[in-house]
Amino acid sequence: MKNPRENDFTGRRSDAADAKAALLQAHRAAQEAAEPTRLARQEELKAVAAAREARQAEATKVKLAEQERARSEALAADATAKIEAETRDEVEKDLNSRTAEDEAAQKAERDRRYANRKAKKR
Repeated sequence: MKNPRENDFTGRRSDAADAKAALLQAHRAAQEAAEPTRLARQEELKAVAAAREARQAEATKVKLAEQERARSEALAADATAKIEAETRDEVEKDLNSRTAEDEAAQKAERDRRYANRKAKKR
């Protein structure tokens, strides 16, 4: 296809400028045509972001509640273990003291019998 105009520098330059202007005009027209869908998409993205933030806030709330529950369970377990250890220590001390008393009573009985035997020999 032949260009009816002269093919000199100024002609090529003006053709390039016209082509560039046509492309720019086509781009602007496409943007204006897509504006409602772009706005709808933006609103949709905002709604998705808000829903995500709400889910994250709920997850954080649940996580904090779980941590608090775990902390209180750990404190309760520690308290229970401490009480059980104290009880075990008391039972052990009581058993040790009764054993010592029994041994002392047995020794006293043995000493009494020994003393009685010696007293009979004299």
